Amino acid sequence: MIMRLSHPTHWAGQARKALSRAAHLRGRPRRVVVVGESMMPTFSPGDRLIVWKRSKVDVGDVIALPDPNRSGRTLVKRVTVVGAGELEVAGDNREASTDSRHFGPVPATSVIGTAVYRYHPPARTGWIGE
Repeated sequence: MIMRLSHPTHWAGQARKALSRAAHLRGRPRRVVVVGESMMPTFSPGDRLIVWKRSKVDVGDVIALPDPNRSGRTLVKRVTVVGAGELEVAGDNREASTDSRHFGPVPATSVIGTAVYRYHPPARTGWIGE
């Protein structure tokens, strides 16, 4: 059986793109599963994301952070305000979201990572923020 691979320049372009995206990333990537409807329509329950620690978090970034109210639970929220060492976060679906309106600002140091890639479901895979 003969398998046809994509053109080499396609793979080279993808590799360059991945390396340029990784230049500002630190540590190792982590996987996060979206639970609940607080980030709809951007993310749906069951979406699986790669999050990676970045040197800087900006307003508009989607981040994973520990739930300040429930130990062992991770939240996925959008950064709405960046202050001196603190962030305010909110869900895209505010009616279904528990966020900084409920628990206040969170320490910037508590960020697990910024969502960089959705790897599931297959029909919606891709880089986040493109």
